[in-house]
Amino acid sequence: MKHLLSKNLLAILIVIFPARASDADALAISANIRARHMPFGTILDPVFASPTSDQIVGYSRCGDSALWTGAYLAAESFRYKVTASPDALANVKSALAGLQSLVDVTGDNRLARCIVAANSPYAAGIASQEAGNTIHQQPPWIWVDNTSRDQVVGAFFGLGVAFDLVNDTNVQGAISNLATLLVGFVAHHGWSPNDDIANSFLLRPEQLKMLLLVASHINPSLSISGPLIELPMDTAVSIDVLNNDSYYKFNLDYMTFYNLLRLDDSSGDYSAYQIVRNYTASHQNAFFDIIDRAVNGANPARDAEMQTLLSQWLQRPRRDPYIDDTQLVPVCGAKACQPVPVPIRPTTDFLWQRDPFQLAGGGYGTIEGAGVDYILPYWMGRYYGVIGPDPESPPDQSHIIVRSPHIRRIV
Repeated sequence: MKHLLSKNLLAILIVIFPARASDADALAISANIRARHMPFGTILDPVFASPTSDQIVGYSRCGDSALWTGAYLAAESFRYKVTASPDALANVKSALAGLQSLVDVTGDNRLARCIVAANSPYAAGIASQEAGNTIHQQPPWIWVDNTSRDQVVGAFFGLGVAFDLVNDTNVQGAISNLATLLVGFVAHHGWSPNDDIANSFLLRPEQLKMLLLVASHINPSLSISGPLIELPMDTAVSIDVLNNDSYYKFNLDYMTFYNLLRLDDSSGDYSAYQIVRNYTASHQNAFFDIIDRAVNGANPARDAEMQTLLSQWLQRPRRDPYIDDTQLVPVCGAKACQPVPVPIRPTTDFLWQRDPFQLAGGGYGTIEGAGVDYILPYWMGRYYGVIGPDPESPPDQSHIIVRSPHIRRIV
């Protein structure tokens, strides 16, 4: 039977343990990521022997490792800009090295989903989990192929942020090299991360433009130009907002528009972003809220919501017990009538990419989430002045440059 988080315990989590998002929590999560979640240099989630055990018996969620390593790179880059911490800089370099390893192992500059030491006791389990993707042997490694656009978007989200926030010559040089290799592969393989035309960036004009903008921003001498014919910028996002199916699409949209809008403030790009924002603004999503802060500037109600939602994240279980909210919230058909409160949303890898109206989900209480869904919006919140180092600290907006009525660029 799945490890079920009881109704009484859920109530206790919400009522008895109020929390406020803080540096201390973010730092503890970062330390735990380095200790438990990067056994081969990129983000993976450990599997424990039981819900109460600290014995790691495997690793999971390898298929999205490139995506979450990119998000982790962004988080630690924001942290470094806010704190100038040597530890944050070390984490930036570690994440960057991990992403580089995902390119080096493939032999042709494509991005692998993840990489695992072939002699690891966890290798067989990971290969079994990822059997639906192609597993390659590249001694001393195995790597997972069939890379989706998602992984490239996540990597470029982190690379773009890190390049502008981490003023370190070695880091910026490594980012320039990696971004150039990645966009070069995509451009010469049908604008696809894996030679599959059905997975081509030609179908996502906003993602394709973001890749080219970030790559040329990082490497101004880059000679790659876009395809001759491109779809209108709002084509794909207009389909996205027809429903909540594959809700992670919105997470990718926000990652994409963050770099796209700060590097290019054309009205067509902004209008496409607003299609997504108008649809998701009521979904109580801390990550989406802080991206909107970067795009549209201060909004007291939204910014207060972001702080509250992130603080509520601290009341969630760190592992993946099965949660069923059908008796806890009003139900409309197969979904909640309103966004489920953050503390009792079903457990997952990155909370903000999941449908907030989902009623049930999770696992057996044995997989620990990395916590990138906390540290990324947290350090972005600190950077943009939405979250202060203490409750009385006024927001610091000295780093924000207004480019247009709706675009603000990080410097």
